Amino acid sequence: MEKQKAEQLERVSSPELDKVLGLPFKVLDDGFVRVVDYMGGDTSIVQAARVSYGKGTKSITDDRTLLRYLIRNRHTSPFEMCEIKLHVRVPMDCWRQWIRHRTANVNEYSTRYSIAIESAYKTEPDGWCKQALKNRQGSEGFFDEKTGAELSKKESELQKACFDEYNRKIEMGVAREQARKDLPLSTYTEAYWKIDLGNLLHFLELRMESKAQYEIRMYADVICDEVLKRWAPFSWEAFRDYRLETISLSKTDEKMIAAIVKNDPSEIDSLAKSMGYLQEKDGQVRKSRECLELEEKLARLNLKSPFKN
Repeated sequence: MEKQKAEQLERVSSPELDKVLGLPFKVLDDGFVRVVDYMGGDTSIVQAARVSYGKGTKSITDDRTLLRYLIRNRHTSPFEMCEIKLHVRVPMDCWRQWIRHRTANVNEYSTRYSIAIESAYKTEPDGWCKQALKNRQGSEGFFDEKTGAELSKKESELQKACFDEYNRKIEMGVAREQARKDLPLSTYTEAYWKIDLGNLLHFLELRMESKAQYEIRMYADVICDEVLKRWAPFSWEAFRDYRLETISLSKTDEKMIAAIVKNDPSEIDSLAKSMGYLQEKDGQVRKSRECLELEEKLARLNLKSPFKN
């Protein structure tokens, strides 16, 4: 049998991303994100979707249309054909949230072997958040600047004391793995983080959400704006349109919107009761979290909420 000749393939590259390869993009006060390496791009995704080779068989317009279709319909495997490796510097408490995305390959700076990075994230006086009353894992509003300034002052003093004690123990010869335990969670760490594009989009969708913690949202914003846009611009465009700036409606949402448009009070009342949108507690009627989320969707659709504030 005659052997088939190997087809010459060209490496898929992104000229715009190549321009910033290795350059750090600042995040927070002393953090950064930089691209170490990457594989593939928009072309790789459409190639995989069509199971074709080389540069593909369709025009750029067709490629864009296909990419939008794939993201719109939440296809996943074609986006796994692209990978990117980032070098990040991030506060340890923020990194704890980040590392929960277990779909990446990670190698982190080790304070067992190396001296800790003597840098900690400092909160600005106007950046101190209050605990949300209805969301146990979130924040709501900010402290006044005077209170914030006092909190920032105390934070700075505490961080200095922690690093001073850490350095004292290191100089005494205490094992690094033990001396590190008193470092604050605001201490910066560094890591290489390699992930495929499909899982990166999932990470960004969750961490760019307005209710995500401010610090990790800042990193997600930089990755999206400075990396993804350059790396896979058509994928970024579709991701923006169908994930970041879209509205997800449940079956009940659809029924409620239809009832509001028809101005049908009985249907609105029936749906509100069946879904528990209004809940009575301690003699007061409060809106459920689902009701508040529905009102956000109604506001984006320029529809007035049927529930009184």
